[in-house]
Amino acid sequence: MDASIFFVVVGAVAVAAVARRRGWPAPLLVTVVALAASFLPFVPNISIDGHVLLNIVLPPLLYSAALDVSFFSFRRSMPQIRRLGIGLVVVTAVVVGLVAWWLMPSLTLPGALLLGAIVAPPDAVSAASIGRKLGLPRRVMTVLSGESLINDATSLTMFRVFAAVVAGAAAFNLGETIWQFLLAVIVGVAVGMVFGMVLHQLRMRVDDPVVNGTFGLLAPFGAYGIAEQLGGSGVLAVVAMGLYVGFNAPKTSYTNRMQEAPLWLSADFLLESFVFAYIGLQLPRVLGDLQDGDVGPIIVLSLIVLLVVLVVRPAFVYPADMWGQWWLKQRLRKWERVASHQARLPADEAHRRRQPLTMEQVRAQLAETKLSWRDNAVISWAGMRGVVTLATALAAADLAGLDAQAEHAIVVVAFVVTVGTLLLQGLTLPWLIRVLGVVDDKEAQEDARQVAAVRQRSREAGKAYLREMRREWAKEYGEDRLPAFDKFAQRLVRVESDAESAQLDDHALPTHDELAAMSRKWLSVRRQLLLEERDAGNLSEEVMHELIAAMDAEELALDARIATRGPGS
Repeated sequence: MDASIFFVVVGAVAVAAVARRRGWPAPLLVTVVALAASFLPFVPNISIDGHVLLNIVLPPLLYSAALDVSFFSFRRSMPQIRRLGIGLVVVTAVVVGLVAWWLMPSLTLPGALLLGAIVAPPDAVSAASIGRKLGLPRRVMTVLSGESLINDATSLTMFRVFAAVVAGAAAFNLGETIWQFLLAVIVGVAVGMVFGMVLHQLRMRVDDPVVNGTFGLLAPFGAYGIAEQLGGSGVLAVVAMGLYVGFNAPKTSYTNRMQEAPLWLSADFLLESFVFAYIGLQLPRVLGDLQDGDVGPIIVLSLIVLLVVLVVRPAFVYPADMWGQWWLKQRLRKWERVASHQARLPADEAHRRRQPLTMEQVRAQLAETKLSWRDNAVISWAGMRGVVTLATALAAADLAGLDAQAEHAIVVVAFVVTVGTLLLQGLTLPWLIRVLGVVDDKEAQEDARQVAAVRQRSREAGKAYLREMRREWAKEYGEDRLPAFDKFAQRLVRVESDAESAQLDDHALPTHDELAAMSRKWLSVRRQLLLEERDAGNLSEEVMHELIAAMDAEELALDARIATRGPGS
């Protein structure tokens, strides 16, 4: 590895660490510092092939983001995510392409549409960091995160199509383009599901968090590369794998979860710091491209494309959301008609034809995903571009079929759009969120209600398990050991895991290992109940993950006590 890359990474991490300490958006500070540092003579001018940059950075970042996304929230918000991740990307690419072709005919229409595909996909890293800090509602965060998971697939598929046209390898065909997109989706999701299922089975069967963590680091690269080789979308492969593994993570050993959480946090921190530093350090190359090209037209093109990108997003978001709300109302009316019809059927026939969801559940889900005009304002302004835009621009600059003017224009426009949206939207987004008051006070109340309800059900499930265990212990150890068992069980119920069980009289109980096994089973019963409540729609995944994290800490403390006492005591 070039030593200059090492120093860039160290510097980027140091700046990002200062931003975290101060509570500032790290991506913005790293970008600004890198822009300023690019003028210093001793700062290296690094250059990485765009394809290599995508293959190294994109898989782990996408996989880590998908692990943290709530699958149920993602599925409920799919209409909004699909409109933004596919529809908005296509509209942006076409509008930008037509405007760029009109302003600079030397780009040619395929080259202009290639530029449109390059600048179309937003990157939610900056928006997500700002949203988490300011407490954006989950419905908004889910839409922004979900959009960023699939919009790269749309953009890269369009990039592949128009790059082939520009290079003269193929002529543009709408039907062929649609087929390529469908193939990318089908193959990508299929490959991702296979990788996800294999990785999940490995995590279920191998009780070694180091091995599982290592395979978890390698799997995104494998899924991405194989899907791309088969003509699919590597982006969707990684996203599908991450959603599957993340959804099933509570079923695996607690050591896997406690190992991978800090692992992926560190990987994200490292890669994101480098990516935004790399974006800022490209300023010298951009200035060189300006000197080599026709400065005036390229600057005008860059600024107008930046304006188009800023305007197209809200112009699409609001009408698309109005159409989506109309469609949801039609769906609700259909459900009401079905429910009304079933109410008039005989009981046995109504049972056979019952819907998987009740009307109350449908209304609750529709209300949960409904976005207000304030929510849409934040989504409209959260269109910061990132590494995909810059990396694809650098890759496009090496394409055959583009003249020198077009190559310079694509790189400069991509840089201006990326840095312009990062600084303009990134710096003003917190102000917009505060001014509009985009918060959900009921979200915390609903979380508290869910926690209280599930804790009560958890205690009841645990008590049922202890009653069963009491009967088994009476058979195995005799009635004279039941008082000690009852003392231990009461402590479990009182503190919802035994923080002081090691202080009991050991001679009155069979062994400490058997008590530890009962404590683990107690935790397992409670975890299983959380999964059942999540699957039944009574508990949000975000709240479930918090509760499971607390149980993981309990089990870690239990194992630590066993390690200090020694087995078999």
